[in-house]
Amino acid sequence: MSSTTLYGGVSGRRVTVRDLAAAKERGERWPMITAYDAMTARVFDAAGIPVLLVGDSAAMVVYGYDSTLPVTVDDLLSLTAAVVRGSSRALVVADLPFGSYQTSPGQALESAARFMKEAGAHAVKLEGGRRVVPQVEALVSAGVPVMAHLGLTPQSVNALGGYRVQGRGEAGDELMADAKDLERAGAFSVVLECVPADLAERVTASLSIPTIGIGAGAATDAQVLVWQDMMGLTPSPARFVKRYADLGAELDRAARAFADEVVGGSFPGPEHTYS
Repeated sequence: MSSTTLYGGVSGRRVTVRDLAAAKERGERWPMITAYDAMTARVFDAAGIPVLLVGDSAAMVVYGYDSTLPVTVDDLLSLTAAVVRGSSRALVVADLPFGSYQTSPGQALESAARFMKEAGAHAVKLEGGRRVVPQVEALVSAGVPVMAHLGLTPQSVNALGGYRVQGRGEAGDELMADAKDLERAGAFSVVLECVPADLAERVTASLSIPTIGIGAGAATDAQVLVWQDMMGLTPSPARFVKRYADLGAELDRAARAFADEVVGGSFPGPEHTYS
């Protein structure tokens, strides 16, 4: 495998935003997966996943809320630190949660600084188009790499009227303009969530920074999924999710087998007992 390959590649150093830019220039696609703890981060890192996202999706898959809105900076800081400790190669991106950056560029920088200093994050992600350009500019000027997020932005789910496809018709032109504004502001990449595939393809072709798709078709530079969705732990995943394993069924089987052996007295056996 070539040392320039982003997926797999060289394990002696962290992936950087420059590596992602170089992959775009080469036309190389790459994967991003969410992670929220050291153990799964270690597995995904060893598998060669170049970017791990500590998403505010932790609100639902870790903390049990029904949306991303309740999760706080403090909630995500410990998760981000765990992912950083559990990985050695992947670029770790931390989501800025709802209410931690919208007020002002100063608020955004204060929140991002906590993720960088306290948790060791290598970049942050925030949602929104032109309205967050001042925040992106302030963060980039301060040396914080910023991943942008357009289309279905879960933190705005109430304003959007639910989890619906975004960017159809004239709204596609607005999304394209937002993407270009975010690129000019200094974002190193942009997530496109739940947008028509042809729009994502046009945005990808028009930007010099990588696009990361989730429910945005196959033409983006990268793809991201929530790991619990792709591994079968989420009961009713979105249409854009492909299940690569059924860990829910396997965990259920193992838990029942353990319980049966405890009830039946066969566990622990002699091989699990100290003399």
